[in-house]
Amino acid sequence: MRLIDAEGNQVGVIDTSKAMELAETAELDLVEVAPEARPPVCRIMDYGKYSFDKEKKAKEARKKGQSLQMKTVRIRTANISEHDLEYRLGHIREFIGGGHRVKISMRFFGRMMAYKDRGREVLEDVAKKMTDVATVDQMPQMEGREMSMILRPQ
Repeated sequence: MRLIDAEGNQVGVIDTSKAMELAETAELDLVEVAPEARPPVCRIMDYGKYSFDKEKKAKEARKKGQSLQMKTVRIRTANISEHDLEYRLGHIREFIGGGHRVKISMRFFGRMMAYKDRGREVLEDVAKKMTDVATVDQMPQMEGREMSMILRPQ
């Protein structure tokens, strides 16, 4: 097997029993790091510390992966009151502050389809009020009976 010592230096190709003795004298573990290589590569290291660091990196990667989550804020009608809109803007600011992308959607029921232009104005107004913390990722667009817009953190 090819052996790498605790400092990261290559010892060379040696016998398995000799590698085990070297690991034992250093009071560390002999770990096979590349079994598919010819000859297999082993390293003298503290396996407990190695597995802890590996788990810590995986946990950090999962934590960073969550920031890609999309949050949705639904505005019921284009005739939303100013107070209700400010309430929704507070939630959007909270989500953007957490590093999430936010989808703002507005559904048009029945005769409300005649007021799509008013809905677009409301969504553009939201985008203007959020310019300090977010940028528009997708401008307002219709998808069936729903108009939506996507904001992302700056």
